[in-house]
Amino acid sequence: MISADKIITQKPLNLSICVIIPTYNNEKTLRRVINGVLLFTDQIIIVNDGSTDSTPTILEDYKQITQIHFDKNKGKGMALRVGFEKAKTLGFLHVITIDSDGQHFPENLPLFEKEILESEHRVLLIGSRNMTQENVPKKSSFGNKFSNFWFWFETGKTLTDTQSGFRSYPLQSIPNRFFTPKFEFEIEVIVRSSWKGIEVKNIPIDVLYDPTERVSHFRPFKDFARISVLNTVLVTIALLYIKPRDFVRKFKKKSFKQFIKEDVLASNDSIEVKALSIALGTFIGIAPLWGFQTFLSIFLAVVFRLNKVLSFVFSNVSIPPMIPIIVYLSLKTGGLFVSQKADFVFSWDAVSTEFIKIHLLQYIIGSLVLAVTTAAIFGLLSYSLLLYHKKRN
Repeated sequence: MISADKIITQKPLNLSICVIIPTYNNEKTLRRVINGVLLFTDQIIIVNDGSTDSTPTILEDYKQITQIHFDKNKGKGMALRVGFEKAKTLGFLHVITIDSDGQHFPENLPLFEKEILESEHRVLLIGSRNMTQENVPKKSSFGNKFSNFWFWFETGKTLTDTQSGFRSYPLQSIPNRFFTPKFEFEIEVIVRSSWKGIEVKNIPIDVLYDPTERVSHFRPFKDFARISVLNTVLVTIALLYIKPRDFVRKFKKKSFKQFIKEDVLASNDSIEVKALSIALGTFIGIAPLWGFQTFLSIFLAVVFRLNKVLSFVFSNVSIPPMIPIIVYLSLKTGGLFVSQKADFVFSWDAVSTEFIKIHLLQYIIGSLVLAVTTAAIFGLLSYSLLLYHKKRN
């Protein structure tokens, strides 16, 4: 056993970094993990999440380490959240979290330190495990792929491992408030940090799955259900707010010339995809879908794997100055299909909400026909122009 006054034999971690070890009933591996971390730093916060085994007795040998003890089990997410707050009060800028079940190697701590110190911006690091090695449970491999997919869908970013508990967090940059207390917290924090503009990236780490030692507290039904509910909420927020917000910000930063050059001509999408994206955006912009056009243009582009920027931009064909013209043309077009039609000469005052209500069927039919026709024209025209540009170059 390594004594409490153990001398650190490795190069100590940077003073701005501390290590958080959340633990719950991991008496078989806890001591080995703590001793391994002590080789690199004594800046450690251990959060005992209401363990009912010999964990409290083990921790009595490490009184030099900051310890937090819960009276009852509150969940890994709550243990990390409390650990983060404690680290902030102690003045640390970064925390590295490592599980106490023995699957992680403390020898990988310097890998995180190197990335933290070399990064010129905010970065949240997740250790990427080799999920194809021996003894990796199939449910863990499947769960990781499942989680990776939803992270991509919610953020547009691709990771190889989103479930590893060996991570580093920039304390001053991640959200201050969280809502989940258990395993799903580690999904919430990376998604919401990415939404804040923090880079989330993987670094390769070693991993050990020893079936004789490792104790998993993941409850397949309950925890998977909680994760599914969380992902449903995150997807809804992403589609209704985050993705439209990001595209609006991106577009506002560019001049029209820059947009054409980067997002239309230089895009890696095929000519067909670009033309279909323009047609989709045009259709949504003219169709009677007021209030949902931004959301639908991005959502459908994601579903059909089209160019989201082009779809969003051309959905703005219905900008306020164009609305009276679009409504007028919709009513005139609808008049070709409705027996009791409203026929009038165009004027800015004639196109009103009350007028549309009276002739609603005429407007809906006309707007859909106009949307389909205009989308087809824009799609074919853009396809021809893009094809001409490609042949010319």
